[in-house]
Order: sequence, then C-alpha cells, then structure tokens
Amino acid sequence: MTAGLPAMSRYWGHSGNGSAGRPRLFPLTAGSPQDVAALEYRAPHLAAASLAFAFPAPHAEARLLDVACGTGLVARELHRRGFRCLHGVDGSAGMLERARSTGLYQELRLCVLGRDPLPLPTEHYDAVTLVGALGEGQVPSTVLPELLRVTKPGGFLCLTTRSNPSNLRYKAELEVALGQLERSGAWQKLLAQEVEYWERAAKVVPSWRGFPSTTSAFHPITAA
Repeated sequence: MTAGLPAMSRYWGHSGNGSAGRPRLFPLTAGSPQDVAALEYRAPHLAAASLAFAFPAPHAEARLLDVACGTGLVARELHRRGFRCLHGVDGSAGMLERARSTGLYQELRLCVLGRDPLPLPTEHYDAVTLVGALGEGQVPSTVLPELLRVTKPGGFLCLTTRSNPSNLRYKAELEVALGQLERSGAWQKLLAQEVEYWERAAKVVPSWRGFPSTTSAFHPITAA
C-alpha cells in the first residue's frame, strides 16, 4: 500500500446460527475521503463486484435488498453484474422517487433506519447491502441485528464505511458491534480488504485487521 493515499476496506463473511447457514457480510471501508460523494461513487462498484465474486450463480435468481438505496447507484452496479431481483429501502421519499425512476427495483419502501424496523420479512433476502450510509450522523451501528434478521441463513451482508478522522468514533463502535455479533455466533468474518485510492479503484490490498473498521467500519463476514 502506498502511504498517504485514501483507502477503502472490503470484507466478506456470513452471519446466522450454526456454521452452515449464517448470512455473509462484505464490508467496505473508505479511508480519509474528501467527501461522501466520492465514497458513494466508488463503493457501489466495489460492493457489487464483491457480491458478484462470492455469490453462487445464477445471479438473476437471487433476491437482494439495497438498504439506504438513495438514488440507485448500487442497483446500477448490481444490475450490470446480472442481479435482477432488487428491492430497496431509504429514509427519504425524494430519494426513493429517484431510485424508482431507474426502473431497476422491483420494490421500494420508506424506512428511517435506526428508528424504524425494516418493513420486511425475516430471512427473506439472499444478500443485503448498505453502502455509503454507515457513518457518524447517518445510520447507527445498532441497525446490524435488523440487517441480519432479513438476511437468509447462508446469505451475504455487504457493508461500506469510511476511516476519516471525523468518523473514527463511529467506526470503533461499529467494530465493537460486529465483534460482539461474531463472538455470539450471529455471523463469521470471511475476508477484509483495504483499497487504496478507493475513489479510483486504483488498488485493492487484502487486510486482516479483525472486525470492521470502515466509516461504519464493516468487514464482510460469512455465516458459519
């Protein structure tokens, strides 16, 4: 890794009860970004690439939930990689309208994460993504159990977070929460990767620093 460059971490894993069926998590960590827009630009690509790499084919049959979907940046990347059954939730009605205009989502729902439970069935999704919204003043780390609840046993959870100074406290809280969930058997980390110059996807370097440490430091974990 080149010193002084922005970095993003990518993680894989699953969650759930029992080593054969926990949902898997793929967290991405962006370090020292100049602004959130940059994270949202690169993170969707990296998150979708992670899922496409680890997800068993065929992708078109998998049901995915895009949490904090915003305008649909993640859906665009997932669609490019063959995923077709995409559902989304967001706390902004305006964002949901923009996401709906893409024509990529089969279902969209309004939900303020951290305040309201996800209006969705338990163990319903093959994969859940939360990209670009895990950070200070955004989605609280207390939302993790809800993400796991709606993920099927053996499914995937893909998260992104930043490592900039203003987000270090949140990142630490997130790592604690992820660590507690792994120790309780809720999920198991598979892989953590750090990407330098993540806004340009210039470099991806494997990193095993323990539990998620992204803006909402998340390391993908795989259900045992």
